[in-house]
Amino acid sequence: MTSSDATAANPTSTTPATEPPTTGRPSTPAEAWAALLAGNKRFVDGAPSHPHQDATRRESLAHNQAPFAMVFGCSDSRLAAEIIFDVGLGDMFVVRTAGHVIDESVLGTLEYGVTPLGIPLLVVLGHDNCGAVTAASNSYNTGEMPVGYIRDLVERIVPSVMSAERKDLTEVDDIVGEHVLQTMHRLPERSTVLNKAVEEGKVAIVGITYRLADGHAGVVDVIGNL
Repeated sequence: MTSSDATAANPTSTTPATEPPTTGRPSTPAEAWAALLAGNKRFVDGAPSHPHQDATRRESLAHNQAPFAMVFGCSDSRLAAEIIFDVGLGDMFVVRTAGHVIDESVLGTLEYGVTPLGIPLLVVLGHDNCGAVTAASNSYNTGEMPVGYIRDLVERIVPSVMSAERKDLTEVDDIVGEHVLQTMHRLPERSTVLNKAVEEGKVAIVGITYRLADGHAGVVDVIGNL
């Protein structure tokens, strides 16, 4: 796995672009991952650079986009992907659901990130003290299901709770790690577009667990080459 630091793209043109702003954009899974690692380190160290958040960047993106990473993460308000990876406008394509549960709209959105956007890196982002995973674990252990559509969320997470139990993982944060692992492997299993992109080396999938207290993003597993 490549872990060297890299910086995100920083176009300087003052006129709106008619094509995606690709100058300096990480174009391989390894380059994209290095950029995210560097950004998370800046965030953890309390020295974010807040790139690509000015008027020039905004104007350059008026007609097109070329993000270098996509994130499928939990909707938790403490888990803002652009902030924890210190990136800006046009850098990241983000999909969020409570407990990062998968449905058809999620798969379609991620496939759009692969084709036509050509994003080389997909990050599955979970976090400690996850309320959705906690609810699924409680429901599995008590047999009591929540009402409304929250039940649908819980039912989609329960298979990960069961997988964690088979591995003797009972703490919520350990179950979160298992849920990230299960999610990242389910994505290419359910999407032929994602699976083909991974097999061809065009996309890598990285599973991450984020620590709310210190901001560190730790790797759970990697699918593909970095």
